[in-house]
Amino acid sequence: MKLYYDKRLSDPTYYAQQGFRNGKKTTTRNVKNFGKHSELLKITDDPIAYVKAEIDKMNAEYRSGRLQIELTCDFNERVKKTDREASQSTAVNTGYFFLQHIMGQLNLKDFFTKITADRKMTFNCYDINRFLTYARILDPRSKYGTWDRLDSYYEKPDFAYQHIMRFMDVLEEHYNDYLTWLYKQSSNVVPRQTSVMYYDCTNFYFETEKADDEYVDPVTGEILTGLRQFGYSKEHRPNPIVEMGLFMDQRGIPVSMCLHPGNTSEQLTAVPLEREIVKMLEGAQFVYCADAGLGSYNIRKFNSLGGRAFIVTQSIKKLSDVLKEAIFEGGDYKLLSDDSPVSIAQMKEFDRFKEENLPLYNDFAYMVIPADHAVDLGLYEEKVCKNGKVKCVKASGILKQRLIVTFSRKMMEYQRAVRNRQIERARKLLVTNDPEEIKKGPNDVKRFMKRIAQTKSGEKASVSFVIDEEKIAEEEKYDGFYAVATNLDDDAKQVLAISKKRYQIEDCFRIMKTNFSGRPVNHRTPDRIKAHFLICYTALLVYRLLEVKLNDQGTHITTDDLISTLKNMSVVNVHDVHYMALYEGSKALDALTQFTGMVLDRLHYRPKELNQMLKKLLK
Repeated sequence: MKLYYDKRLSDPTYYAQQGFRNGKKTTTRNVKNFGKHSELLKITDDPIAYVKAEIDKMNAEYRSGRLQIELTCDFNERVKKTDREASQSTAVNTGYFFLQHIMGQLNLKDFFTKITADRKMTFNCYDINRFLTYARILDPRSKYGTWDRLDSYYEKPDFAYQHIMRFMDVLEEHYNDYLTWLYKQSSNVVPRQTSVMYYDCTNFYFETEKADDEYVDPVTGEILTGLRQFGYSKEHRPNPIVEMGLFMDQRGIPVSMCLHPGNTSEQLTAVPLEREIVKMLEGAQFVYCADAGLGSYNIRKFNSLGGRAFIVTQSIKKLSDVLKEAIFEGGDYKLLSDDSPVSIAQMKEFDRFKEENLPLYNDFAYMVIPADHAVDLGLYEEKVCKNGKVKCVKASGILKQRLIVTFSRKMMEYQRAVRNRQIERARKLLVTNDPEEIKKGPNDVKRFMKRIAQTKSGEKASVSFVIDEEKIAEEEKYDGFYAVATNLDDDAKQVLAISKKRYQIEDCFRIMKTNFSGRPVNHRTPDRIKAHFLICYTALLVYRLLEVKLNDQGTHITTDDLISTLKNMSVVNVHDVHYMALYEGSKALDALTQFTGMVLDRLHYRPKELNQMLKKLLK
């Protein structure tokens, strides 16, 4: 602050004048009126020296963070007029500062500088990447919607919509390099635990009714299938879909991803992406973990080589009769808690309402069964026939594996409770509806209905439906049972503990689809679709890294609470003098400030403070 007065006047008024820098704008404002020269002569012989001493005191208070200033308010003043069709809030978000704390450690500025070094770029790729990532977490919209809302961030970046589109083309050109860079640089944030890798697939639907045609790769000349294709979707939407495969480490942090046309079998996606990851990890050995749909024998065979291993869910219904008999006979089972012998009959018959049986009710029975399997090695060998002729035949080998089968009384009762409700619905449908009109699916209630057709000679058959008791009894045999296949010799408890963490990858998909609104996708060309999912992947990685860092300091914040906190951290400019927070404190905010050391839990901020904080994050 400095002294300001009009030297041309014989009786000037003395003011304390403060200079402010708000982004690119610099302004001054009179923050205190000391009075006229003639008035000050009544209390001092030297008004100028008196006012300067007062201003020195104000500067000392300002540097300490406490200052009383005078602001005038004109209740007749109108809001600033603009050419916009709709009014826009003047509040700006500062919650993205915490996201930038993570993004800065990924060194993406260096990556984009490297890949654009030989190009004359008229826009900053790093800035566009940053704000597309922030927006995907805090305010997910279309790319145009994100560009239209850039003023809602404290920095108020200035780049055109066409720059976003051109940036997406640049990003897609370096698809594999970008994913590799993110993985390697993420170790700057947290140590990556890749001794176990989880894999799963999901689908993203598109707002179109037509699948993509084949197209020619402009580089290789290869004819490729368009990404948007009709395929199986759990939501049963009549829209083309794109399939995403995702690898995740032990802490729930993404490692890499792949994209395929929606009609691609998910079992064909794992091995190609895994080969890329082996290169990225420079030959590191790991355990592949996935559900039954991604645990085919070809995938198991691939993960039996190169020092790798596998843990995959095994469908008991698809096992041989010999193995089923060993499972259902109930012999050689042990309790998971203490390895004491137990039988399936004991697990099914004890009174769970007795307090002494509560530990048993929460426990599991388990059994390990050798289950080696003959597999095609993909090679040919010469075989001499009895007649002396030599012919080439496919070579086969033995896939070494074990089945770890568990039984849970609690899970059995849950599955039966769900089935009983479905059976009750089926009984009601027999009375009120025509079962022929009901769509049938693997989990539909109609599977419990048996169609009976009766006819007399030469007459039209009469069709009726009854509850299929045999079907119900067959399903009940599998209640409570669960199995995983592995080629590891580790203790069964350790294997089951690894398999149990598969839920985290489903959580990744839920965050990407629900919290980040990754679907529906509004892009059409394969390049833009891939770039869109790279942005979604970046947002997921940044969020997961932030979440893990908070967990490491002993604070667990739910996804909704953490994102809501970041989204609601808005401040408003008060007469260019200071910014006032429009949010309240919370456990999430306390955890974020403790982790980053950024003091963003104050009610008032000087523009200089926020600018210095941002400059430090972007250096």
